[in-house]
Amino acid sequence: MIDWITFTELPASLTALSARLRTMAASLYIVVEGDDPQFDIFVNGQALARNEDALERLAERLNVSPLLGYFSADENSMALLLEQGAGNPDWPRPLPQPQWFSALDGLLTVCALIDFFAATPAALGSETLPVLFELRGYERVLRKTAQHGLRWHLAVSWR
Repeated sequence: MIDWITFTELPASLTALSARLRTMAASLYIVVEGDDPQFDIFVNGQALARNEDALERLAERLNVSPLLGYFSADENSMALLLEQGAGNPDWPRPLPQPQWFSALDGLLTVCALIDFFAATPAALGSETLPVLFELRGYERVLRKTAQHGLRWHLAVSWR
């Protein structure tokens, strides 16, 4: 059995998580509900992880949910967070079930960010193009997810 933790259980640790995303070879990736959604969901997500702080501040300015607002991870991911010093050892055991989100909600955030970076290509300096490329990948996956009537969440991978 895999247990999960959601964004709502992480508020005290989000600053540490965001800092770890910048300093580690982390990747933010999309998980689509079910065993196999029957379409490609791969998006690298490393540029998004490296720039998560800036993306969170921008999402706030644009009045959309931050990407980490769609985060939900399994117990193994949480154990790694603890090992890296970015988690809270007092998280409840067992952790809650995964939280799933509407693809349309995620598209609101992703499209707002895409529109901003398309209009402001120097916003993140040399990171703007990689971030924009990954956001467009997220848009592709979330549109397919919505077309299939599935839900999604973000997870983090460390390498």
